[in-house]
Amino acid sequence: MLALLATALLHAAAATPAAATPAGAAPPRRPDVLFIAVDDLNDYISPLDNHPGVKTPHLERLARRSVTFANAHCAAPACHPSRVAVMTGVHPVRSGLYLNLFGAHGPRWRDESPVLRDAVVLSRHFRDHGYRAAGGGKIFHALQWTPGDSQNDPAAWDAYFRDPLDPIAADWPRPRLRSDVEEGLTPGRPLGERRLFGAAPLDVTDEETGDHKVVDWALGELARPADQPLFLAVGLFRPHIPWEVPPKWFELHPLKDVKLPEHRPDDLGDARDHGRRDWHRWVVENGLWEKFVQGYLASVSYVDHQIGRLLDGLDASPRREHTIIVLWSDHGFHLGEKQNWEKFALWDQTTRVPCFIRAPGVSRDGAKTRAPVTLTDLYPTLCELAGLPVPPQCDGLSLVPQLRDPAAPRDRPALTSYVFRGDPAPSHAVADTRHRLIRHANGFEELYDLALDPHEFTNRANDPALAEVKARLTRDLPANAAASVGIPAGSPLNLRKTPGKKAKAGR
Repeated sequence: MLALLATALLHAAAATPAAATPAGAAPPRRPDVLFIAVDDLNDYISPLDNHPGVKTPHLERLARRSVTFANAHCAAPACHPSRVAVMTGVHPVRSGLYLNLFGAHGPRWRDESPVLRDAVVLSRHFRDHGYRAAGGGKIFHALQWTPGDSQNDPAAWDAYFRDPLDPIAADWPRPRLRSDVEEGLTPGRPLGERRLFGAAPLDVTDEETGDHKVVDWALGELARPADQPLFLAVGLFRPHIPWEVPPKWFELHPLKDVKLPEHRPDDLGDARDHGRRDWHRWVVENGLWEKFVQGYLASVSYVDHQIGRLLDGLDASPRREHTIIVLWSDHGFHLGEKQNWEKFALWDQTTRVPCFIRAPGVSRDGAKTRAPVTLTDLYPTLCELAGLPVPPQCDGLSLVPQLRDPAAPRDRPALTSYVFRGDPAPSHAVADTRHRLIRHANGFEELYDLALDPHEFTNRANDPALAEVKARLTRDLPANAAASVGIPAGSPLNLRKTPGKKAKAGR
């Protein structure tokens, strides 16, 4: 793996700059970038796995005008490390940032990992090369219910909607909440009585919700005079929990029509237990599985609508013909598969993410590729498309060859890494176009053939028929992954000036 990272650095150094401008001619206009991050959006969407009843017409519209990277994976299956990896291009196996680390007010990841101390944020890199860098919503880690807890870097932006260090908390209403006792539910709801792990219609209009307000602001940015190239980052918070959106999105998914995901009650028999079965146990014993899937689907349809508004705004703007569009999600998401909810695991369902890229004049729009992608590849891809140098910090490889020809081979698998609770070291998953190998820190292995077993029901790590596949994927596991970092004691960016505390894997 380290050899692969070295290759990536050589690739970055050799990135092709913008073509030279003839004497006396105006320099070519750099492309604009619309960079859309969606929180907790999994592969249920219609351009990918098309879960029964899912309604995502605007993501279908985006797929028709971009390349769908149908085998894209996060660098870590948690919000904070995934987003830092995307925005710096540095994979957790070098930074040591595998987990959510709470209680920050600013880019504390620079203090968390020495490798990241001088890393140039993607938006700052574009800003340093003549772009207006504007952002809004959740780009770096933040939550609806933790005001001021944000790992955003204010120095990376020319403009940010609301406060970059409190980007979403003020804009999300909550429904009137009844206690679990009033609802007749058993004790033990994950995340407690605030009902953050729950689904309920909001008695408000779309216009009163946080993501709608962020998109309103972004539409204003798109409509600005196009006298300077624009890097516009739009972070949409839904379908992150709590699954609370206006009633019309729930009505789009009647409870009677909701289909549960494919699952088997014995699915963990040949896999490593994720340690979160109590979440699923509570959901099932209270008969909430269908209701929570409904809430997720409603939230997905809501955010799909917001994506459609962005596309409409771009199409009506003077930037339409020369704007690169990138849409990604920070990780996959479980809704009861393998008795897991949320993420924090290394299966395909947990790490696979929607990823679409449109590059006018470059991308084979409407095409789909199974080339393996890690989200750290987005940074060098955008640099190449914009004719910018790739910073030496970047670990990814440009996806421009696959934009031009979705069948172009790619000799590096996708890599996702995570530290499970109680483990002394990270576990890793590598994926090629068909197979997925997981090696846990304790040595336990899982191997799946996704062509024959897309739900990863059968672990074939000890199957002689896949011995050659396993050996090949094993060679791509990182040999010297960085140790997991924690919350730095005494950092001036700690939200509460208290001694450092042990990092948690989860919320």
